[in-house]
Formats: sequence, C-alpha cells, structure tokens
Amino acid sequence: MLDTIRFIASLLLTLAGLFVMLSGVVGVFRFKYSLSRIHAGALFDTAGIVLMVLGVIVGEGFTLTSLKMLIIVGILWLTSPVSSHLIGRLEITINDDLEKDMMVLDQSMVQHEKEGD
Repeated sequence: MLDTIRFIASLLLTLAGLFVMLSGVVGVFRFKYSLSRIHAGALFDTAGIVLMVLGVIVGEGFTLTSLKMLIIVGILWLTSPVSSHLIGRLEITINDDLEKDMMVLDQSMVQHEKEGD
C-alpha cells in the first residue's frame, strides 16, 4: 500500500514538472518580445526541474544520488536567474530599437544601461 502511494505521488510530481516545462516552452514561443521570452524560460525551467527531481526522489527514496540531484537543483536555482538577467541586460544594451520592440517605462534607466555607468 505504501509503495502504491509513493508511486502515485512520484507520478503526480513528475507529471506536474512536465506540465510546467511544457508551459514554459509554449510561453517562449508565444511571447513576442525577447525579454518576456527570457522571463518565461527562466521561471518555468526552474520550477519544472524542481518538481521532476522531487518526483524522482519520492519514487526512489532519499539516497546519496538524491542528495546530488538536490545539489544540482540548487546550482540551477543560482545560475538560471543570473544568466537570464545578463541576457536581458545585453538585450537592453545592444537593441537600439527597444522602444519599437516593447513599451519602455523608464527611458533614463535604459540610457543608464547603455552608457555603462
């Protein structure tokens, strides 16, 4: 009975992770602007990976391999937002037609980024 509950919990977590990842893929292709695409990709990949890893851990039990997977998730939690921020900042810096591509609310901040202050 306990194995069945563990299997169902593992299946639900893994399917939830798959759904979140697929939602992120759809978001990346549906959004028009590059900064919106970056946001969708960074947000959904982190959440999807966490759910999938938790599904594997629940299914297999907590072992040394599970601990290694959790460490990898922690590294992804640290690196994904940083890399997305840097890509977004690069887009603001090199895109001269930013106002044409998207609504810019704070022009002074864009100018500040382009000057590199």
